[in-house]
Amino acid sequence: MFATLDLDIRPGSGIGMFELGTSLWAVIDILRGLQHLFPQVEVKFDPEDSATTPVILHLRPHLDLLFSGYHQRLHTICVRKLREPHPPVILRYKDTVISSSAEPLVRVHVSRTFGPTYPGDELKYPGIWFSFDDDGVNEGFKGGITHLEQRTQEVKRIFIRQKSVDGEERDALDEVLPCPIMHGDISSAVIKIHDGVHFNFFSSPLLLQVRIGETTAQDLTIDLGPPSRVHHKEDERMTIHSPNLQVSEDDGSTDYFYNYFHHGVDFLISGQTHVVRKIIIHSNMPGSPLFQRYKRCPWQLEGKPEDDEDDSPPRKHFYEKFETIRRFLSPGEMLPSMLLDRTDEYDNITLPNSSTRLYGYDGVILEVNEASQVVTVMLF
Repeated sequence: MFATLDLDIRPGSGIGMFELGTSLWAVIDILRGLQHLFPQVEVKFDPEDSATTPVILHLRPHLDLLFSGYHQRLHTICVRKLREPHPPVILRYKDTVISSSAEPLVRVHVSRTFGPTYPGDELKYPGIWFSFDDDGVNEGFKGGITHLEQRTQEVKRIFIRQKSVDGEERDALDEVLPCPIMHGDISSAVIKIHDGVHFNFFSSPLLLQVRIGETTAQDLTIDLGPPSRVHHKEDERMTIHSPNLQVSEDDGSTDYFYNYFHHGVDFLISGQTHVVRKIIIHSNMPGSPLFQRYKRCPWQLEGKPEDDEDDSPPRKHFYEKFETIRRFLSPGEMLPSMLLDRTDEYDNITLPNSSTRLYGYDGVILEVNEASQVVTVMLF
């Protein structure tokens, strides 16, 4: 027995529980609690360039969700197979049923509901358009089609996008325009080595500066709210690489992490002083071992200014390849790296690309996957 999928359509805004502009991380988190409605979810992306190309979620059989490449925000919603009964889908517009498995949506009903629009193979309105093509098979106007046949053409797919500001149709590769669902989310994180991170937020003039050795756990709670999880540091394996021979196994044993999964950031906090010791920024690269554990935090790595009057120092971004960032940090020879396998801590778990490499520089460590993408930045 399939549960009926009952969805309200909001042109330019969303459909049902899905709101345009929502992050990929948040949508998949929602889907984890709706497995009775969406038992089959397929994630599609370009493994060679997952930092910048769109991600598509296929919620079989009715929904396709397209997310923008850079900020991983819900850009376009496609509703299809409207008469597929497993599960049945009901579409409403302003509390009125416009489509169901028993009553198909046809061209004349669209016109009656949404009013006049420009002629064409599709019926396009601000924030929504209706297609009579079934997954790429052209069933639009054909030679010799009668007026009655045009009126009764069945809608095969419905697309929902943001309404354009200037009247121009937005491209599928454009980033999502800022909207209320983004309020309070990090829009950019400027990483300053040996200092900390400057966080900017959507729809807010607030600039939050988190500084290593100064910002406290209480400051983080006040500025970012309570963390998603407080995790006490247990992994001391990296201390074997410390040049300080006096380091004991007990040093740092009381340290703890503030995990902000919904911001894509971790903070390691001293158990003695409760001051930030390290900051970890996550890129949420599809296909990487940590994909979907954290939301993408769109970071920028800031370099040294050319002089005291330089107010625009050079920066490298999360979507740039490691080779470019490496030359930015250290123009000399390639430094040696450490191999990290994220599945070593778990039994009976395998991932196609479970290994990453750690590259250490003065004040920062980069974790890099096999596609030469920086998946995490660790600032200390």
